[in-house]
Amino acid sequence: MKKYKSYKGTVGKIAPNILDLHFTAEAPNEKWVTDITEFKLFGEKLYFSPVLDLFICEIITYTICSRPTYSLVSEM
Repeated sequence: MKKYKSYKGTVGKIAPNILDLHFTAEAPNEKWVTDITEFKLFGEKLYFSPVLDLFICEIITYTICSRPTYSLVSEM
């Protein structure tokens, strides 16, 4: 098995923590969150990035890509 190596490039801009662990919303479209999950399908790595509305706790949109790039979250 290949040893994991994290990316050693430069760190981009860090966004402020405006949610401050308050993961509930009082109205639709008030708070949206996203994340990137890596999984394997038929021997290939894929990256899944959903956008979740915290009021209804449902996925609004998502992107699936073969590489974990910034476009996963910026082009939705």
